[in-house]
Amino acid sequence: MIKLFFPMTAIEQLLSDTAHRTFDYPKSRWIYYQEWNNALFLHWKVPVTLLEKLVPEKLNIDTFDGHAYVSLVAFTMQKIRPRNLPAITFISDFDEINIRTYIDNDNKKGVYFLNIEAAKSLSAYIAKKLSGLPYEKSVINRSDTSYSSYNTQKAFALETEFEIKEPISSKTALDKWLTERYCLYLDQEKSLYRYDIHHKEWEIKNVHLKQLSLNYTIDNISLSNTPDFIHYSDGVKVVAWERSKI
Repeated sequence: MIKLFFPMTAIEQLLSDTAHRTFDYPKSRWIYYQEWNNALFLHWKVPVTLLEKLVPEKLNIDTFDGHAYVSLVAFTMQKIRPRNLPAITFISDFDEINIRTYIDNDNKKGVYFLNIEAAKSLSAYIAKKLSGLPYEKSVINRSDTSYSSYNTQKAFALETEFEIKEPISSKTALDKWLTERYCLYLDQEKSLYRYDIHHKEWEIKNVHLKQLSLNYTIDNISLSNTPDFIHYSDGVKVVAWERSKI
């Protein structure tokens, strides 16, 4: 009998790489593909009591060694598309900044977004409409080693220049805790939802901040110009599932 061999597709390879996950992704079919590229992560320790005012009561704020965290992630979203359909560049590719904190519900470690900004009005509108996530428009500009954003509606601002350094070959437990998150939590119309996602383990690098000036104040949380930890990654390819009610 002749056996035919077909090489694995890129998505099949992605889905087969699961050793880094702490829980299984859904058995149902994924519905969206996207890439999160050239990502700068800035992380701050934040008192849990301040986050309790911002996070729905039924979501458990995750902590590491007794500390809660809020992170600003500035990256470029690319090639976002529904399954079996092509990406439309002028909608699917845009710079983004999200402010997130960390959740652990039912042993499924994920993130909860306190704010999300996108550089394109149409992309922000469509993303918010389809996902329910709190997207809004901001004026964003970036280069390989800089990122700036101005959100006049909320008076949020970011200006940073950075130098990308060597890869982190041996990650700490905190490095993994801050980056390896495989679901997003959402509250919408008095209901809670979870979006499961999957990607390969983040390949992260050290980064030196040459300059950082920011103004992000959400309730009583004000992010300072000196984050506690920083990371950089060239990016990951991501698949996402339909949201599930929790």
